[in-house]
Amino acid sequence: MENRTTETLAIRSDEIRKQNIKEVLTLVETALQERGYNAVNQIAGYLISSDPAYISSYHNARTVIQQVERHEIIEELVRSYLENIQ
Repeated sequence: MENRTTETLAIRSDEIRKQNIKEVLTLVETALQERGYNAVNQIAGYLISSDPAYISSYHNARTVIQQVERHEIIEELVRSYLENIQ
C-alpha cells in the first residue's frame, strides 16, 4: 500500500479577500478607462455615494463591483495606502 500523508493547507481568508478586491478594482478600472472615464474619479464617486451609476456596466463592471461591500473596498484601499507610505 502507498503511504499517504495528509497535510492541512492553511488558507488565509484575509489574503483571498484582498486578492478579490484587487481583481475587482482592476476589472472596473480597465472597463472605465476603455469607456473613456477617469477611473479614480468614478470609483471614488461610487464609494462615497454608493450610487452604482458611477460605474459603467461595460464588461459587467457595475455588477462586479457591487458584489464586494463598499466598506471592505475602502478598508483595503486605506490599508494598502498606509502600508505603502511607510
